[in-house]
Amino acid sequence: MDKKRSMVTVTNITKTYNKGVVKAVNNVSFSVAKGELFGLIGPDGAGKSSLFRILTTLLLPDSGTATVAGYDVVTDYRQIRSSVGYMPGRFSLYPDLSIEENLHFFATVFNTTVKENYHLIEDIYVQIEPFKKRRAGKLSGGMKQKLALCCALIHKPTVLFLDEPTTGVDPVSRKEFWEMLKRLKQQGITIVVSTPYMDEATLCDRIALIQQGRILSIDTPQGIVAAYPGQLYAVKARDMPRVSQVLTTYTPPFINYLFGEYIHVDSQGMGDRNPTELLRGILTQAGLDGIEVTPITPTIEDCFIKLLTT
Repeated sequence: MDKKRSMVTVTNITKTYNKGVVKAVNNVSFSVAKGELFGLIGPDGAGKSSLFRILTTLLLPDSGTATVAGYDVVTDYRQIRSSVGYMPGRFSLYPDLSIEENLHFFATVFNTTVKENYHLIEDIYVQIEPFKKRRAGKLSGGMKQKLALCCALIHKPTVLFLDEPTTGVDPVSRKEFWEMLKRLKQQGITIVVSTPYMDEATLCDRIALIQQGRILSIDTPQGIVAAYPGQLYAVKARDMPRVSQVLTTYTPPFINYLFGEYIHVDSQGMGDRNPTELLRGILTQAGLDGIEVTPITPTIEDCFIKLLTT
């Protein structure tokens, strides 16, 4: 990616805790283009929040460099704090203030007004305006996130950092939240979002899969799926616990894991043998019936698991 167009650049960033014992961020590098919706995808403890705190100047890296909107995260922290919006993983607004009081407070902090930048939040605010007198601490999870997003946008940031914004939010509110992000992207705002939900990865322009502080892969969601090595199969029989036991104890064992009502099995290690015939034969020999073996297109979650096992 052309660095001149990058709104976020991260180069060999490392952050450790516990006197260097725990590497929360391990030599991470990536860049985010202007107007891009970029996702950091990984489970709890993967290093997402530490990386966000570095990029929003709340935490100093041990080594490496990073810039946001052209400003260095160490030397230019004042400029970054005035030009980015940040939603931390935990609800961080004032619970004793009402919706409108929180919004006006954050506008005042950034020396602006709600009226001046109302066009940025209008689509979001109209959904919570009927409850504008209600204290923030009494809001539902989805409404809290909408208010937090309004407060993060009220000073017209160039880059928006959203750390797990939909964690603990109901499915309908999650869908609404991502629709709001699409509209914000259309206004030219660069968005960096983290999430542990693999299904949300497909809603980003590009994603970085991260685990234990390391980037496993960076590409478009479609590119990551297309790069999956080998073939994946969905396997099902009447006795699913027995299916898992048979496949796991087979020598050599197959990479397999429960995925909904099926078990996904990777073709790795099967050599030149026909995977469908091999799997059917193994399960039939084990006395199982009602066997289904179907080749499938992997999901982002399948790709993530594959990267962890290779």
